[in-house]
Amino acid sequence: MIYATFANFSKLIQLIMKILVIYNNYAAQNKSAKFINQFKKELQTKEIDSDIIFTKNSDDAVSTVQSADFEDYDAIVSAGGDGTLFKVVNGYMNNSSVKRIPLGVIPVGTGNAFARDCGLDSRQIGDAVSAIKMGKTKKIDVGKFTTNGKEFYFINIIGLGFVTDVAKTAHRLKMFGGLSYTIGVLYHTIFLKPFPVIIEHDGIIKEREVSFIEVSNTRYTGKDFLMAPNAKIDDGLLDITLMKKSSRLTLLGGLPKIFKGDHIHMPEVESIQAKSIKIITESPKVLTPDGEIFGSTPLTIECEHQTLEFCINDIIQ
Repeated sequence: MIYATFANFSKLIQLIMKILVIYNNYAAQNKSAKFINQFKKELQTKEIDSDIIFTKNSDDAVSTVQSADFEDYDAIVSAGGDGTLFKVVNGYMNNSSVKRIPLGVIPVGTGNAFARDCGLDSRQIGDAVSAIKMGKTKKIDVGKFTTNGKEFYFINIIGLGFVTDVAKTAHRLKMFGGLSYTIGVLYHTIFLKPFPVIIEHDGIIKEREVSFIEVSNTRYTGKDFLMAPNAKIDDGLLDITLMKKSSRLTLLGGLPKIFKGDHIHMPEVESIQAKSIKIITESPKVLTPDGEIFGSTPLTIECEHQTLEFCINDIIQ
């Protein structure tokens, strides 16, 4: 009887999940204390053990995940927005552990586009924790990009031109939350500056004059923009959206359509799907991988098919 009890206890211990959580102090818009209390309560309720790392700067997440021993954990969890997840993914992809474990996300940032494609609502922390606990995962694509001779990875989007300008403004106006992206769009429409570009996708070369280019792995950009409505996170393809040179009035008139994804039917918008992409501009254009602002053209991108295993909501197939 004693042996049976001990065996059952050992089995119970094995069932308790342990996760490494990378938490961005600034992503939750000054709601850190409230979030942490709620988050810890959810972990306790669902019997999840955790090591929570509070990042002090943008490089902490990368170095922490890159040096982590995956043998010690059942999952790596990003608690923040798309930018935090970008750092976690890059640390993960450069980790030398033989064991590979799933990634999860607690969407508490300004923009939670990737989480939205995984069926996770930023208002429901409990659902995100449940998705991790249930263990339902999906193998997803990752975009590998090279800029200035260095390789990085994105999981959501990478853009240049108008979308980069919007992201810069959104970063400066984080106090407005998700509305910061909308403000950025309206502001930079006024100062629109189209530029010439050479884009090569799967060996096909095109020359265009564009307002922006965005390469998407997910459907959503920022909080509410359905930039690539046909994108799938596991199809082995990246979705390219080009906004060709147009008037400010045309661009402004097209903005409401982005919220529903109807902009792709505009004659000024070109949509392409590809595995391999190269982008060259006359002068370097700053990039926005997953909302972060760094790197510049020329740019090469490759889709790495179903490279990551990700915890998702049960409603997502």
